[in-house]
Amino acid sequence: MSSAPIARQEAGNDPYRWLENRDSDDVLAHLQAENAYLEKMLEAQQGLREQLFEEIRGRIRETHLSLPTPWGDYLYYQRTTAGDEYPRHYRCRRPADGSLQVDSASETLLLDPNELAGGGFLSVGAFSISPDQQRLAYSLDSSGDEIYRLFVKELGSGQVSELPFDDCDGSMTWANDSQTLFFTELDDTHRPYKLYRHRLGEAAAEAVFEEADGRFFLHCYRSSSERQLILQLGSKTTSEVWVLDAQQPQGTFTCLAPREEGHEYDVDHGMLDGQWCWLIRSNQSGINFALYRASEDKLQRAHWQQIRPHDPQVMLEGATLNQRAIVLALREGGLPVLEVQPQGQMAYRVQLPDAAYSLYVQDSLEFHSPVIRLRYEALNRPAQVRQLELATGEQQVLKQTPVEGPFDADIYESRRLWASAADGTQIPISLVARREVFAAGQPAPLYLYGYGAYGASLDPWFSHARLSLLDRGFVFAIAHIRGGGEMGEAWYRAGKLAHKQNSFTDFIASAERLIAEGLTTASQLAISGGSAGGLLIGAVLNLRPELFAAAIAEVPFVDVLNTMLNPDLPLTVTEYDEWGDPNQPEVFERIKAYAPYENVRAQAYPAILAVAGYNDSRVQYWEAAKWVAKLRRDKTDDNLLLLKTDLGAGHGGMSGRYQGIRDVALEYAFLFRVLGIAHA
Repeated sequence: MSSAPIARQEAGNDPYRWLENRDSDDVLAHLQAENAYLEKMLEAQQGLREQLFEEIRGRIRETHLSLPTPWGDYLYYQRTTAGDEYPRHYRCRRPADGSLQVDSASETLLLDPNELAGGGFLSVGAFSISPDQQRLAYSLDSSGDEIYRLFVKELGSGQVSELPFDDCDGSMTWANDSQTLFFTELDDTHRPYKLYRHRLGEAAAEAVFEEADGRFFLHCYRSSSERQLILQLGSKTTSEVWVLDAQQPQGTFTCLAPREEGHEYDVDHGMLDGQWCWLIRSNQSGINFALYRASEDKLQRAHWQQIRPHDPQVMLEGATLNQRAIVLALREGGLPVLEVQPQGQMAYRVQLPDAAYSLYVQDSLEFHSPVIRLRYEALNRPAQVRQLELATGEQQVLKQTPVEGPFDADIYESRRLWASAADGTQIPISLVARREVFAAGQPAPLYLYGYGAYGASLDPWFSHARLSLLDRGFVFAIAHIRGGGEMGEAWYRAGKLAHKQNSFTDFIASAERLIAEGLTTASQLAISGGSAGGLLIGAVLNLRPELFAAAIAEVPFVDVLNTMLNPDLPLTVTEYDEWGDPNQPEVFERIKAYAPYENVRAQAYPAILAVAGYNDSRVQYWEAAKWVAKLRRDKTDDNLLLLKTDLGAGHGGMSGRYQGIRDVALEYAFLFRVLGIAHA
């Protein structure tokens, strides 16, 4: 058996800081040795990994046409082909009868990422058609570091021009003249901070806005009405919005409401009661947000008129504005709700078939459209694109993500449980398993997933790959812990800053509830989380290692204290509002008390698989590498400890769809080995 890599140590408080020396021969050799060790330790599972890859691949329709989107004279859509990693982008002439039937005779290939990738990493950032539909602006990241190159393609001639600008975040926004583009530059910490205006054919671009505060991100986009450009500046706690007439792109942006610490708001432009106006979602009257309107000529905060008050029980997450209706995205009882307010009619809520689900507006289509598209899915139901008739509430399933081979959603059952946290708070848990697994009443292998940060909501989602677990008797569960947004803004605030420990204890309480319910045992329980969810996994492993049999940590934010002490790293300063500034002594001690890397100690840990991306600009590769090195030194068990570093990828892992399936197959093979699951 191959012995585990041994990382050399340095003197001082951080013995593995040398692993932060990117591109050094020693570091690259260490990461390659860890990758080789992983392959050696899972060598016996190679056949299983290939079996799982083919099994998951076999459920996915490899040659596939997306649902076309109508805009102006064209239908826009994507087509995937068996063997290709990426979908190709097309358009065709829009049928005169208003149908969505693709006319292959008028079809034009707009972009082929397979050709551009050349077999390597590729991420398409912007894909933006000009208002006159004569040009395509797009951006490409070819390494995973989320730094993009900008391109414009003339759709008539096919000529492609690369714009001569560096360090771009990938966003590209057209003004209505179809000649002027707005794009954003990154600073040294990978923060989008400067907005440029560029007119095609000119060599230079004009800097029109620069955000000096390191906590604030800058983002530019078009309003729903397509009549305004919106410049959104935001930290984790504060917002500021500037607007510009899209018809006059050489003009000056106007501020709606100067930033005020703690005031968060976002805006859209459209039509209410036959009048063009601004729609504003703001927390000025309560943490769950209220809705306001303002006229075009009186858009400052003093003139905002409330049209939906703050509700302490219901979170207003967003609003979609159409010429015919406002669609409010709400969160109530831990679930997403869509409330439609048609112009001049009574409001109604979108009705759905499942008790736990994911739901959002996928496409508002053209501003004057009488319908919009919703995306709906559940743990046991593949994603559907539903068309909603705004005036009547009538729904039509336009497309359901296919599952190839034998599949019946009814043989899987979705449930919801609640765990009691130490302070009595009830924590929702979403579960799915085959019906006979629940009916048997016996403990089963269980995969528990968690995140709990940034107010992000982990609504139940369907997974083709997950069927390989469920069909082998697994239960899959999501712990909706504090720090996420599932139960509103107060839920988020109860799991951040000084309250971060709640995220960890909520997750532990969820695991204990699943065991107490007889659904699993500690020897059958696997846990997983990524990025900030990797911090969660690292923290609970230090607190209660005996509670789990296996853990998977994807691009894990486990070196949180050292990262937050280094303001030169990407995103550190912007994260102070989430974790706190450790330059303050009390915050330093608070983070140090839970930081996974600092709290590794001499105790037995479950089997662990950590995955990192060498080009990751959000969570540096060395966080996982240092954590694994310290675990190797200090842990007292012989359980499997593996590190996989994708040397050509970033935060999201490998970019192609087949590459992604192989990564999942590796993780499942690791779990099956640790938990002793039969391969069939």
